[in-house]
Amino acid sequence: MKRHGTAFASALVLCAFAWSLPLWAGAPPDSDSRMRGQANAPVTLIEYSDFTCGYCLKFFKDTWPLIQARYVETGKVRFFYRDYPRADQGPGVDAATAARCAGAQGKYWAMHDRLFAEGGRLDKAVYLRHTTALGLDQAAFDRCLKDGRYTKLIFEDRQEANRWGFHGTPGFILMRTAGEPTEQDPAVAIPGAFPFEMFAEEIDRLLASVPR
Repeated sequence: MKRHGTAFASALVLCAFAWSLPLWAGAPPDSDSRMRGQANAPVTLIEYSDFTCGYCLKFFKDTWPLIQARYVETGKVRFFYRDYPRADQGPGVDAATAARCAGAQGKYWAMHDRLFAEGGRLDKAVYLRHTTALGLDQAAFDRCLKDGRYTKLIFEDRQEANRWGFHGTPGFILMRTAGEPTEQDPAVAIPGAFPFEMFAEEIDRLLASVPR
């Protein structure tokens, strides 16, 4: 298949980073796994993102719906969201915490989508409005926001992204689900919110390499 331009081709990075943590690491057993799609999908896509990042919002609005419809809902790709707050404190960390606290009540993706739909305008009033709309236990949510139970896990996501070589958002990893990345079968790092066609090209290439 013909590549869509040299800019994208040169931006791709092949990674044989030793995957030492399971993809669901950090998720308490009573929460969502922060995965969309079927667990046995042949290709895995991981996003490292910040709810306050403009390019992350662009991916969410323009590219994600197309990936979801063509690949995730058809069982070809499983999608993981990972936190990458760009600052050590402030709205990015607070929003990541709010999503995880909603996840503790089984509403991670519902909160995730609502936070991105806010277009970066995030504060405690926004979180509380969404907890009400989602029917969450408000007292439990407030305790979760205040006690910092997810802070360490959020920054572990960011460290994981750094090990892949990302130092900004968004960043994406594509790999075959079976096995870990190796020098012979590396993962693909995509540093930025490229158009859907670019993701589709790499996903289709990986799908074609999956043994039948």
